[in-house]
Amino acid sequence: MTNGPRSTRATRYPDYDVLDKRTTPSWDEHTRAVIADRLATPLEPRFFNAVEWLAVTSLCARVVPQANAQPVVPLAALLDARLAGHSNDGYRDARLPPMRDAWRIGLAALDAECRERGGLPFASLAQDTQNALLGEMQRGELTNPAWRGMPSKLFFSERVLHDICGLYYSHPHAWSEIGFGGPANPRGYVRMYLNRRDPWEAVEARSDTHEHAAKENRRVR
Repeated sequence: MTNGPRSTRATRYPDYDVLDKRTTPSWDEHTRAVIADRLATPLEPRFFNAVEWLAVTSLCARVVPQANAQPVVPLAALLDARLAGHSNDGYRDARLPPMRDAWRIGLAALDAECRERGGLPFASLAQDTQNALLGEMQRGELTNPAWRGMPSKLFFSERVLHDICGLYYSHPHAWSEIGFGGPANPRGYVRMYLNRRDPWEAVEARSDTHEHAAKENRRVR
């Protein structure tokens, strides 16, 4: 199996691709299967309707911009797959409805706020306007009746940030960007100290600190 094009994401680990670990002792078969499933996430929505899909795609692009990243982490698709599969955190703030309901209400309310102000849905607004609106959501200043009693501030922190950012850093493309080796199963990590790394971990782009760490690593092998 090939990994596809090498990542060209802006990163401190330009020569690192976590998917190179597929056939190494770093991952067992279960880990490989989980990651393969994540990479195969359908790009077409199964939970969101067409209007919601436009809104959530734009929302994901504002929360985690990836304009110059290749390959892109398909955030809207990952969220859609999670909701379509009835996956949740196993807990929720009592002020929020269940996860699937919260997203449907939140996206509808976001569009309602936008239409009330200018007649256009969230996805049709300029990026600066979208960012400003999300700032109001973060501060709890959005109070359109379409929120149906759900605090916009809580939706922003517990659903928008929690879900979108969590999904981003659950994806192998993001792992390559931050030099993370993924689940250390069965190999594990050994050198759990400041400025130390195991030989199979990513090497950060050159700096005096990182060069010292590399020398120290070689010394203890």
